[in-house]
Amino acid sequence: MLGINFSKTNGSISRVLCLGAHCDDIEIGCGGTILRLVESLEDIIVYWIVFSSDELRSQEAVRSARDFLKYSKMNNIIIKSFKDGFLPFFGIDIKEYFDNIKKEFSPDIIFTHHRDDLHQDHRLISEMTWNTFRDNFILEYEIPKYEGDLGHPNFFVNLDDIVCKNKIQHIINNFKTQSEKYWFREETFMAMLTLRGVESKSPTKYAEAFHCRKIIF
Repeated sequence: MLGINFSKTNGSISRVLCLGAHCDDIEIGCGGTILRLVESLEDIIVYWIVFSSDELRSQEAVRSARDFLKYSKMNNIIIKSFKDGFLPFFGIDIKEYFDNIKKEFSPDIIFTHHRDDLHQDHRLISEMTWNTFRDNFILEYEIPKYEGDLGHPNFFVNLDDIVCKNKIQHIINNFKTQSEKYWFREETFMAMLTLRGVESKSPTKYAEAFHCRKIIF
């Protein structure tokens, strides 16, 4: 199986855009991959943008992003306050904001929601990503939820045990407002990493999975 090497000598990735509809989406969907990229790549610059929050969750999101980006050369953490569950109704404002992102930042890689996600907020962010960034490398991450819409990803990032534990602890420690949700448990996050590790025959046993629709060599 062909692999892609994100290494310090590669030089192909230095600017990363992370997009999440809600305050913990980026961490859950691609937090381990972000930790690995920050550790592996020199001079990495990360734009981390969350679209829906309130005052308390915004504080959690900033603390969490700082944990994940602690070793990045430069980062820009932006937490917007669009209403949770209503993002499609703010479509014009969100579209205009996406246009502004494109004007000020040209990413080498973009992490966004899966286009077939059943959550309307997630789906809108994915659609806006593809509508705005037509010539960029986009990886769509997955979020476990009640609807059971995980699908069949085709791009896997192997993660070792330490990265997995760091990812999960950062999530659990920072998002206290979510602790009462039945699915918000260490077991849920580790199960996802383990399952995708099995599917990708990961030598480290664990992996995060993405949907990659277009890739050019």
